[in-house]
Amino acid sequence: QVQVVESGGDMVQAGGSLRLSCAASGINLRLFRIAWYRQAPGKQRELVASISDAGDTTYEDSVKGRFAIFRDSTGDMVYLQMNNLHPEDTAVYLCNAHWNIADYWGQGTKVTVSS
Repeated sequence: QVQVVESGGDMVQAGGSLRLSCAASGINLRLFRIAWYRQAPGKQRELVASISDAGDTTYEDSVKGRFAIFRDSTGDMVYLQMNNLHPEDTAVYLCNAHWNIADYWGQGTKVTVSS
C-alpha cells in the first residue's frame, strides 16, 4: 500500500521560513515527479513547485525566489524550503507523486502565515 506523508507545516509570522517534507512508503520517490500543491480556503488547488526525476524544477510565479524544491541525497525525501513567507501563502500544502499512470497524494500539512 502506497502512502505519501507531508510534514513541517506550522504557524509563522510574515517573513519567516518553513521547510516542508514529503516522504512515501511503498514507492520509490526517486522515480517520480514530485509536486507541491496548495489549497487555501475558498480557492482552487494550485501548483506551487515541482521536481522531475531528472531534477528539473518549476515554480509558480508568486513563489519564485522564495521557495525551493529539492530532493535529499538519497532521493527518498523531497523538501519545499519556503522563505520570506507572506500571509497569502497560508494554505494546506499537499505532496503529489506522479509517474506514468501512477498518481499519489498525501493528506496535506497546514501552513499559516500571520501578518
